[in-house]
Amino acid sequence: MQAFTQSLRKTALDFGFSAIGITTPHAIPQAAAQLRAFLAAGHHGRMGWMEDRESWRANPAALWPQAKSVIMLAEVYTPETNPLEGLNHPSHGIISAYARGKDYHDLVKRRLKRLGRWLIDQQACEIKVFVDTAPVMEKPLAQAAGLGWQGKHTNLLSRDLGNWFFLGAIFTTLDLPTDAPEPSHCGSCTACLDACPTKAFPAPYQLDARRCISYLTIEHKGPVDPDLRALMGNRIYGCDDCLAACPWNKFAVAASEIGYQPKIGLPELADLAGLDDAAFRARFAASPIKRIGRDRFVRNVLYAIGNSRDPSLAPHAQRLTQDADPTVADAAQWALARLV
Repeated sequence: MQAFTQSLRKTALDFGFSAIGITTPHAIPQAAAQLRAFLAAGHHGRMGWMEDRESWRANPAALWPQAKSVIMLAEVYTPETNPLEGLNHPSHGIISAYARGKDYHDLVKRRLKRLGRWLIDQQACEIKVFVDTAPVMEKPLAQAAGLGWQGKHTNLLSRDLGNWFFLGAIFTTLDLPTDAPEPSHCGSCTACLDACPTKAFPAPYQLDARRCISYLTIEHKGPVDPDLRALMGNRIYGCDDCLAACPWNKFAVAASEIGYQPKIGLPELADLAGLDDAAFRARFAASPIKRIGRDRFVRNVLYAIGNSRDPSLAPHAQRLTQDADPTVADAAQWALARLV
């Protein structure tokens, strides 16, 4: 299998992946205890699906017992400019770098399926491909496969890629030679922890999603705690602060996938506040942003308007104080009170 594995690695890179590593479904026995502790502390917030599928998420072998190997793949989306530059423009909204182009779920899965078809053509095997939407602990598996290590901000880091990359997985019935896991190279650095505006890291390598702006703007339904709203600034979808602070990004490589080229820059909050459901769907049809829906997105926009200190935005907040969605109306009232 060594010769075939080398061919697999070359083909993955030829198909556009940035890195590939191989491990087994049994390679992360520590993950179950770590996940239990995370859930027991309530750090998952309202992401009930993490509890519902805990047994699968904690044990990749339980997800598909027939799988013998897990092929982990990285796909770079490195932003061309500093994504935190938007903080200097408070009347505009900041969208996380990964969501400024096409939906990565579609792009990564398409490439995974292509590689999977090649795998089946070369060897008699079965496969399953996963991108972020299944109960797979991609980051521990990727570390076990040697792609990098989970940094103190809990995201995966690579000495060759920095931390701007997506992960995909191919589970297969093939018994492939495995790679050595990657040890941590964070040392005493705390740049990512220090950069977090909401102090969402109770300790290194631990994340409390309930304080994370990515969670609050994407996963959290309903009103956000007023104390946290003021810390969100003009971040309206996701947050890149901890990623952007990492010194390992000096080794980051440019994205080769044209679909990750930003189609969304720094949109004006006044423009976004006027979106109804149809306009929202049309504007973000090919973006991961569409997944949160108009109401949650406009809620985020209103928090940013409240944090802008720009009185010219007050009429946009005023108009939404009577919005049909109570959370949007609440956000509008909060924003208006901060502007007048």
